[in-house]
Amino acid sequence: MATDVATTEPIAATETTETKQPHRLERKWTFWFDNQSKPKQGAAWGTSLRQAYTFETVEEFWCLYDQIFKPSKLPHNADFHLFRAGVEPKWEDPECANGGKWTVTSSRKSNLETMWLETLMALIGEQFEESDDICGVVASVRQRGDKLSLWTKTATNEAAQMSIGRKWKEIIDVTDKINYSFHDDSRRERSAKGRYSV
Repeated sequence: MATDVATTEPIAATETTETKQPHRLERKWTFWFDNQSKPKQGAAWGTSLRQAYTFETVEEFWCLYDQIFKPSKLPHNADFHLFRAGVEPKWEDPECANGGKWTVTSSRKSNLETMWLETLMALIGEQFEESDDICGVVASVRQRGDKLSLWTKTATNEAAQMSIGRKWKEIIDVTDKINYSFHDDSRRERSAKGRYSV
């Protein structure tokens, strides 16, 4: 009686050796960190501001965000910034000097974290029509309430600022009114009134 013996030949693996190309962003972005929780006496503003990392791909962004850059990890009186590469998060930077900022406050850390992430993704994904007018965003953790501020470079361009404000409000899913203040006004008086609101 003959038995049939099945012979198996190794199947040649046809593996493709595709190298995954990183997903480049339209522009480079830089994360900054500022911890003002223990200021040195007499130190000027900005002395604790540190450039953390500049990235240009989606993959770099997610690696950084997942590991480091979440507002919930910040102590009180500390800020995370995401600004276009080459722009410092300071009023004195030439890109910011004639600008201003949209600001929203949050009493819950989870809200701040969600709004921060949605804003970061909108910025690096170029979701604003006037993206060239946006300098960056700042997440500020404070004891009396956290803040998120979207900085722009041309405060006097009301049409652009209103468009940015409306789009940002939609992105972060806020129903309360948000205000825009000029950096010039803020330099003159600490609690400057908003010039525009949506």
